[in-house]
Amino acid sequence: MTRPLDVKRDLDEYRARAGQMRRLVVPPHRYLMVDGHGDPNTAPRYQDALQTLYPVAYALKAVCREELGRDHVVPPLEGRWWAEDLAAFTTARDKDAWDWTLLLLVPDHAGAEQVEEAMARARARRTPPPLIEELRCEELDEGDCVQTLHVGPYDDEGPVLARLHEEVLPDLGLRPRGHHHEIYLGDPRRTAPERLRTILRQGVEPAS
Repeated sequence: MTRPLDVKRDLDEYRARAGQMRRLVVPPHRYLMVDGHGDPNTAPRYQDALQTLYPVAYALKAVCREELGRDHVVPPLEGRWWAEDLAAFTTARDKDAWDWTLLLLVPDHAGAEQVEEAMARARARRTPPPLIEELRCEELDEGDCVQTLHVGPYDDEGPVLARLHEEVLPDLGLRPRGHHHEIYLGDPRRTAPERLRTILRQGVEPAS
């Protein structure tokens, strides 16, 4: 069996540095996805989404080992976030107004058959994941993006995002395209808030 794929180590788009606003082209990837709305700290659906994504992701890891002889580290949790008013992210941080999609990347070596088998195994559990019938696997092609690394509590992201949208993108002749994207490199259950590492990514396009 080959060395397990670890996207945080092996894929360039999962690399970022604090204080550096980096422009890059993110290639298409497939993801397990669940949609929701509201404050991730209080909305029951957010926990339901987590309890749906991870059983399928770990089932997919097992299926790939058994059927393909390929192994991978379960990728980090990701989220795409948006609201009608951009200030809900950058200044007001009005989490009740947020819409979101939680994602877990599907490795390239996993085909549609392996994903379907993983979902079938999750459905067959004594207690199936709560949102299993709403989970989907879709390709996301983000293309041209700017991203940076935020170190610290999630609630401290606002000034970084404000700088990205109000200073960095205009200086580059760019404007936002698509939803704000976050990649959670640390586990908040085991990591002190001041040491959390989060990639903040924004799709972009020419402003003119």
